[in-house]
Amino acid sequence: MPFAAPHISPDTAASESAERIATRSGTSFFWAMRLLSKSRREGMFAIYAFCREVDDLADDSLPRAEKIEALGKWRAQIERLYADGKSAGLSLTARALAEPIRSFGLRKEDFLAVIDGMEMDANGPVRRPSMKELELYCARVAGAVGRLSVHAFGAPGAKGYAVADKLGQALQLTNILRDLREDAGEGRLYLPAELLEKHGIIGCEPGKVLAHPALPAVCEDLARLAERRFREAEAALAECSRRQMRPAVVMMRVYRKLLEGLRARGWKDLDRSVGLSKVEKIWIALRHGIF
Repeated sequence: MPFAAPHISPDTAASESAERIATRSGTSFFWAMRLLSKSRREGMFAIYAFCREVDDLADDSLPRAEKIEALGKWRAQIERLYADGKSAGLSLTARALAEPIRSFGLRKEDFLAVIDGMEMDANGPVRRPSMKELELYCARVAGAVGRLSVHAFGAPGAKGYAVADKLGQALQLTNILRDLREDAGEGRLYLPAELLEKHGIIGCEPGKVLAHPALPAVCEDLARLAERRFREAEAALAECSRRQMRPAVVMMRVYRKLLEGLRARGWKDLDRSVGLSKVEKIWIALRHGIF
């Protein structure tokens, strides 16, 4: 008698798909997510899978109009989830979000803010934004993700959102400093106009800006801002349940160490990558996540 594969319900299939996306991505967030209980971990995998998919759309080589259309379809899926709570006919990742939305009170406006941030990239490339524009971008692509995450952690509300906003900006600024060369290859330049002007760098062509002798001063100013946001996030974390916020603590430690590595390397040899090994990430998760 031939072997019959067990039936997998749509929700189970969706959750497993989201976990595969998170596992295969190699994201620094993976070990922080592993600290959560099964239901909360599945919620975070679904949130991550959503962010991964919309980010990939924004980075795709498709024409701008097609990227905006695809992001609009994701916006419609989010609206569907909140309109009737039914996931039939939606994508696997959208279906994976249905249960976390119900269980943890994930807010529609935060999902839509993430899509807004991806549309900024899709309509780009972003080059030499004002500081206000950069802060808005960080709030959308990182702060909104943080606000979704603190719901999954079990710490929604003003105190959790304060951590999300400060830590989100710190993480995104660190990403910008880490990815200067990669972003320039995509025609992007996230360094803010005010800092470039302060150090006498004009123009917005990424390659020329990165070759300017004053670039290290700009990067160090931005690194100091990131460090200030890390300190503010740490102060906000002190007002929260440390046990509930263990994943946030781990992410803060991972990215703070990454920022330290970038500053130690300096800003002249941008082709020399800086990162943490898998062993280092696991050690940080064990040290700061198990208590």
